[in-house]
Amino acid sequence: MTALSLRSLNRAFLDRQFLLARTGRPPLDVIGRLVALQAQEPNWPYVGLWSRIQGFTQTDLTTLVEDRKVVRSALLRSTQHLTTADDFRRLRPLVQPVLDRTAGSSYFTRNRVTGHGAGPDAASLVTEGLALLGGRTLSRRELARRLAERHPGCDGRILAGEVELRTPLVHDPATGSWGSWGNRSAISVTPAGAWLGRPVEATGGGDAAKELIRRYLAAFGPAGVKDVQAWCGLTRLGEVVAEMDAELRRYSGPGGGELFDLADAELPDPETPAPVRLLPAFDNVLLGHADRTRIIGDEDRGRVMPGSAQVRPTFLVDGRVHGTWSFGAGTLRLAPFGPLRATDRAALEEEAHRLLPFVGGTTVAEDRPATT
Repeated sequence: MTALSLRSLNRAFLDRQFLLARTGRPPLDVIGRLVALQAQEPNWPYVGLWSRIQGFTQTDLTTLVEDRKVVRSALLRSTQHLTTADDFRRLRPLVQPVLDRTAGSSYFTRNRVTGHGAGPDAASLVTEGLALLGGRTLSRRELARRLAERHPGCDGRILAGEVELRTPLVHDPATGSWGSWGNRSAISVTPAGAWLGRPVEATGGGDAAKELIRRYLAAFGPAGVKDVQAWCGLTRLGEVVAEMDAELRRYSGPGGGELFDLADAELPDPETPAPVRLLPAFDNVLLGHADRTRIIGDEDRGRVMPGSAQVRPTFLVDGRVHGTWSFGAGTLRLAPFGPLRATDRAALEEEAHRLLPFVGGTTVAEDRPATT
């Protein structure tokens, strides 16, 4: 079994994520290759695609969403993602058990009732939510208000959140595209079947799970079973991988653990230069594995992920996370974790200035000197 170094894994990962070199492929193809883009806030996937695609503009993605070729909805790990419409129709049924588990978690059961009683059961709540939507678009706030009216003593926001997890709803482009920032209750939702004009496919099982694993490896491999499970939220995928043994290549990771990959997947030269890249909050590369040491050191994870629901924007130097960045009041502010070489600092500032007009900024600043 071939052993892979941490650097080999890093370069393979960056290559598959279009972070070794920007691609000229259309945004729809890139989104399909990446399977899904984390989209906790509507603006962030735009920055992620800008860092991966030559000449990418906000209009490129907004048009895809408006044309219903790309949708934003709850998907992997019960969090918001952008994915192609076709992939959403296939993937949502497969990961629905994960979303149902989240909807039945202690957070929802503990907070859904503010008075007496238990509130509606899951099936009744979904039926009622879909009836209130009636195939049209409502804001989360309005759906919550209407559910609260029908269930006194219940928190309408929690009920609306349950509906969004338990049945496929997609976000309206007007509230889920570039510029829709920081007001999640203003997001509007529509039943996916009504929005797409086709029902969500009621498929799942072993074949669907195998295809998901193939897609994951094409974008995130080589990887272990725990990695793919951490990415999608599904469990017991080791059994599925075992059934795929004939079509997979096995490796030994830096710590000796078993990794697998597509048999025909090529690995780039580990000495391939990796350019500086600015990544958005919640970018795929920071959430795609259980073991994230191929992209970020364990000692730095707390700086990037200070809370369970927070992943800060980061920048890569030589293929690894070396700091965070933020944007506000027209200023893109860089915060290196430590001193950078003069050449790396110059490349970082150059890339930041390239991003500046995309996000509507005027100034690049640093939190502290970072030259050695």
